[in-house]
Amino acid sequence: MRAAVLQETGQDTLDVVDDVTAVGFGPGKVRIRIRATGLCHSDLSAMSGVLPQPAPFVPGHEGAGEILDVGEGVTRVKPGDRVLLSWLPACGTCPSCRRGQTHLCLAAFMNAGTPNFARHGGEVFGFAGTGTFAEEVIVGEECAVPIPDDVPFDVAALIGCGVTTGLGAAITTADVAAGSSVAVIGCGGVGVSVLQGARLKGAAQIVAVDPVPARREAALRFGATEAVAPDGLGDARHRITAGEGFDYVFEVVGTSATARTAYEATRRGGTLCVVGAGAMEDFFQVNMFELFFDEKRILPSMYGGGDPAASYERAIALWRAGRIDLGSMITHRVPLSGINDALHQMRTGAALRTCVEL
Repeated sequence: MRAAVLQETGQDTLDVVDDVTAVGFGPGKVRIRIRATGLCHSDLSAMSGVLPQPAPFVPGHEGAGEILDVGEGVTRVKPGDRVLLSWLPACGTCPSCRRGQTHLCLAAFMNAGTPNFARHGGEVFGFAGTGTFAEEVIVGEECAVPIPDDVPFDVAALIGCGVTTGLGAAITTADVAAGSSVAVIGCGGVGVSVLQGARLKGAAQIVAVDPVPARREAALRFGATEAVAPDGLGDARHRITAGEGFDYVFEVVGTSATARTAYEATRRGGTLCVVGAGAMEDFFQVNMFELFFDEKRILPSMYGGGDPAASYERAIALWRAGRIDLGSMITHRVPLSGINDALHQMRTGAALRTCVEL
């Protein structure tokens, strides 16, 4: 089958090949025909080595498609079912799952060293245990989440990661208060989902911060009351909060520099919510006096901070009701053969979210 493969960590481009085989089918597993997959910045981070991922590998973790076959013992889905892929399934038995923190389940990471594909007799991994830049993928049945017939594959793919992460950060992790002031630093696909979540929660002022003019313009359509370049954040803080700082600031980039900017833009007693996934060697620092004296809450948000299955259902319900706009988040659509152009668009900020149609 066709798939896009990164041969070595650090390469900028993918090889689109037609000799890849999905492997591992058996009891408890399902084979999925991928119909649509979103290009997420985490894929770029894995390609560059910011996020750990063995190579060679097939990127992609935000996908949707149809069940082709199921292994022995599979009861949740059947051939023909329409599903989205969850890259962080819950095992249901670990301490995190028993505490109700299913988004912190490590079961999926325990299988990170198991290849999802094969090529020329060699192993090829799937990013985050999936690898949706391929026509087919084999995963555990818990990764295949049924979706209603009225949910398009492209919308379902976005719900599989970016939308769930962004909405959850505002709704669940930070629990934005009605009438509050909010700043969102980084307004790609996840960032605009944070904007939509803050709007749903009733924030009065929502400032989008991004260096790319097109993204700032898009942010205004997704809930921002104004959009500024990074050098305009200080002015917005003074105008909107009289210099005190925002009630909530979301960091959706994944660097210590932007996290520090976000911390400084947060008012005393306010909330800094860290949504961006960064590198292990990039350290965010605060001194002990300001940590104590300012009493700012620092809240990391992993996958939206809530139960993924419930978060998917919430996103679908909000989309059906017209409370969130998911279709307009997809600004570019490409076939798998156009994946490298799509990667370039994402690096330059030209694309908000790209859908790869297989």
